[in-house]
Amino acid sequence: MNELKFPKNFTWGTATSAYQIEGGWNVDGKGLSIWDDFVRRKGKIDNGDNGDLGCNHYNLYSKDIDLMSDLGYPNYRFSISWPRVVPNGDGSVNPKGLEFYDRLVDKLLTKKINPFVTLYHWDLPSKLQESGGWMNRATAERFADYSEIVINKLGDRVKNWITINEPWIIYVTGYILGVHPPGFIRPYSSLKVVHNLLLAHGLALERIRSNFPKSKVGITNALSPVQYFKWNCGEKTVARAHAIQNSMWMDPIFKGRYPSVIEEEIYSQNRRNIHPGDLQIISKPTDFLGVNHYTRSIVRAAPIPLFRFIPVKPKYKDAEFTSMDWEIYPKGIKDLLDWIRKEYGNPTIFITENGVAFKESPSSDGIVHDHNRIAYLKEYLTNIYHSIQEGSDVRGYFVWSFMDNFEWQAGYEKTFGLVHIDRDDPNFKRTPKKSADWYSNVIRKNGFQYIE
Repeated sequence: MNELKFPKNFTWGTATSAYQIEGGWNVDGKGLSIWDDFVRRKGKIDNGDNGDLGCNHYNLYSKDIDLMSDLGYPNYRFSISWPRVVPNGDGSVNPKGLEFYDRLVDKLLTKKINPFVTLYHWDLPSKLQESGGWMNRATAERFADYSEIVINKLGDRVKNWITINEPWIIYVTGYILGVHPPGFIRPYSSLKVVHNLLLAHGLALERIRSNFPKSKVGITNALSPVQYFKWNCGEKTVARAHAIQNSMWMDPIFKGRYPSVIEEEIYSQNRRNIHPGDLQIISKPTDFLGVNHYTRSIVRAAPIPLFRFIPVKPKYKDAEFTSMDWEIYPKGIKDLLDWIRKEYGNPTIFITENGVAFKESPSSDGIVHDHNRIAYLKEYLTNIYHSIQEGSDVRGYFVWSFMDNFEWQAGYEKTFGLVHIDRDDPNFKRTPKKSADWYSNVIRKNGFQYIE
């Protein structure tokens, strides 16, 4: 039995996002988002689900924060809904929207819970999509304007800011696969989205720095180690997949340039969209890097436009998968952290999302006995611990997610939460799972016992 102790003052927390939990989709002056529109397109969301009600967090936020406090969770990562604050994405501010987040932050601080605020977690105002969305460079400027509005309201109390959540996922699901809004499949023109998202990060960072220079600012990237589906081959395919999935989102921030493997296509699709000085803006130093990680990426070569690879499901003996059909591969997070340490000068990192969905339901006692989730978290945290011991500057870890929520195109069936939501109950009854109590003990002890 080994006692794994994390560094002193390690940041433990949980995470959510606005569209997935808030509900209140059309109340108190909120504008429409691209997700409000997308869920109404037939066949796009499993079971015809939508986020109109979410977890009713808009009305129950105070109780949710009380529950976080009772569980001993000292840090909470959440996102601001852009169209709740600026309904059309540009122009008039909705005072009631800002007041909601003002109350939310105050409640967190009253309960001694530290807020980590994400400014953009995918809910672009619909009005901005009508003018091109992330294909339009002007959206990056509008994002900076919106960010400044939020910062000026909350920056006296919020010290940790994340500009954009998972730009890679925004790009690949919304503009290559078409499974997230805006639902496009545009491999020959969509690399504008890459640059505009990164530019939006850089411009927002500038606004935060100029208004609250003591704030800590970062971006959250979805990153995964890439391997070929056969041993000792496929180097070119892996290099391209790695560039598109990982280094295309890291090199501009940490090196001020796009990776050579994809650079020609980036500049070809961004004629007149990349301006002099853009990469200097994008690469201004961040205080930390947010890393979201769930599984590794196994690929093979394929005649796919732009990408030239496709992901494949591993088929080795004893392979285990989550209900999302993602491979459980805990070593992947250590491989990832080791690569970041060596490639980018060991930046400060927060694991801003890591977690798992399993098919589960409450037992006769009303509790979800999710021992498989506890086992998953132990394995991933153990690999994070070992990377820290080897020198990675990982300062914190946020479980995805605090509670079961709307899991995008998968609807409500996929449950990542530490807290179960009874969607048949008119009050959306919250019940902590066994993993919630286990995580409380991890936080209290700053570690856990582990059998090798």
